[in-house]
Amino acid sequence: MASIYGNISNVETTGASQETANQDGPRNPGVSASHELARTDLNRVSQYKGIITKVARAHQIHPAVIAGIISRETRGGSDKVRSNGGWGDHGNAFGLMQVDKRWHTPKGGWDSEEHLIQGTEILVSSIKQIQAKFPSWSKEQQLKGGLAAYNMGASNVQSYPGVDSNTHMKDYSNDVVARAQFYKSNGF
Repeated sequence: MASIYGNISNVETTGASQETANQDGPRNPGVSASHELARTDLNRVSQYKGIITKVARAHQIHPAVIAGIISRETRGGSDKVRSNGGWGDHGNAFGLMQVDKRWHTPKGGWDSEEHLIQGTEILVSSIKQIQAKFPSWSKEQQLKGGLAAYNMGASNVQSYPGVDSNTHMKDYSNDVVARAQFYKSNGF
């Protein structure tokens, strides 16, 4: 499926930081770590492939990008998230895409289409803010910047080389890009 926000396969990435890479036990950081984390989450994320694809198509973004966010944010709707009714981040973030209640009023059930629509609309808004802020960046750079902005707000994205300098674990967009690339090559 084509995306008007750039080709996720062409976005450069360094992948997961050491801290992110170690989520499932010690491993080296980088793209391969992000791919392994995404592989671990594949069965859980695949449960939502139908609604991910539907929402992605409606918003003209590649479904693998949404899958990458879901993997990063909730490990694909892990048991921990399920047992907390979809809440994470100390009760501040909700659903598969972890919509932050401090900035948005969460909509729908934690793993519902309505929730994915809201999360994707927040992502698209973040990408558009980065497009306006950095019009000289390529579509792929703007996509990566939009992913960072989804995590921390567009005002905190200051440069492309430092796109993740203020994100969670300082690797959010790089990790999500690598996970999304994995999902794109695995049926999303």
